[in-house]
Amino acid sequence: MRWFGPNDPVSLMDIRQAGCTGIVTALHQIPVGAVWSVEAIEERKRLIEAANDRYSPLHWAVVESLPVHEDIKKGRPDRALYIDNYKQSLRNLAACGINTVCYNFMPVLDWSRTNLSYEMPDGSLALRFVWEDFALFDLCILKRPDAESDYEPDVAQAARQRFARMTADEVATLVNVVLLGLPGSNEAFSLDTFQGLLNEYATISDQALRDNLYFFIREVAPVANELGVNLCIHPDDPPRPLLGLPRVVSTEADLAQLMAASDVVANGITFCTGSLGIRPDNDLPAMIRRFGNRIHFIHLRTTKREENPRNFHEADHLEGDVDMYAVVKAIVLEQQRRRQQGTGATSIPMRPDHGHQMLDDLRVDKGTYPGYSAIGRLRGLAEIRGLELGITRSLEETH
Repeated sequence: MRWFGPNDPVSLMDIRQAGCTGIVTALHQIPVGAVWSVEAIEERKRLIEAANDRYSPLHWAVVESLPVHEDIKKGRPDRALYIDNYKQSLRNLAACGINTVCYNFMPVLDWSRTNLSYEMPDGSLALRFVWEDFALFDLCILKRPDAESDYEPDVAQAARQRFARMTADEVATLVNVVLLGLPGSNEAFSLDTFQGLLNEYATISDQALRDNLYFFIREVAPVANELGVNLCIHPDDPPRPLLGLPRVVSTEADLAQLMAASDVVANGITFCTGSLGIRPDNDLPAMIRRFGNRIHFIHLRTTKREENPRNFHEADHLEGDVDMYAVVKAIVLEQQRRRQQGTGATSIPMRPDHGHQMLDDLRVDKGTYPGYSAIGRLRGLAEIRGLELGITRSLEETH
């Protein structure tokens, strides 16, 4: 499970009792672009392993994320410095025995939602994205220049009509949700700061962002390969352009281009079924079969497209638009292939993602990070592990 460090309301003991042995974490306290020192990495490892002599052992399995500096994404002259720092952080992680590193190349925001507490039919709370609400934020609150052309006329009109009826508290809530910073943080950007960040991408086209991504991966993937470290990019969330920003890791074709940009095993994928599954044109089991040897980390969750297919919410792990049976079966078969051929990790690190807020985690006095409450993820993990066991045993009996 993902753990955001000592201030995470979900404790390491909670994660241990969920049946996990691997921890997915990052050094969020280190500024983006700075080197992760051996000392800082070892300190986090000691926290994770502190009770291993008394309880079921935990280990730091995956870094999520080692963030990519914005100057790398923008292709600025200073990117050489930040790429060198990135390489050194990889060397330090490898020296500490950590060899799976997740990253993303999404401009400005890591992910976007418009509601962090959408009530489900069973009373639990989920994350949701509504296209009209996002248009409302963009057109009526942020007032981004040239935003009008990004929205259908009826969507823009409905957004303005709804904005006219909103209270100040409702506006403030939407702003805080859209501008929420990195996962694990409850701090949001200010509107002025955010618009300034968008302005810096005004001259960066889709192709330019792709070129900057490919330049970065050609620089760092060979180093990672020599170190035995697997890099794995997280797809865009949601996987389509927002706020005039290009998205270049959204489709099977995007992933194929990136894998070809540096044809080494270390240049890999974080296969997030929730993000990729938002698009109906992504055939997830087929993508697992195609990119199997380059999948180094897996996020298993599912999203549900609504009547307007641009709207979606986080569904229960075994429901929604992702065929979780077909996905897990494809992963099990990939792991079996690796065992038979003696190539790659035969057990791909996986974590349940974006669980619903439910049961005791619904208490108003109990803080949780959006999507990362303990009980909702525990439910998802239990369902996925049961599904995996059933598929594995069925394949064994068939053989």
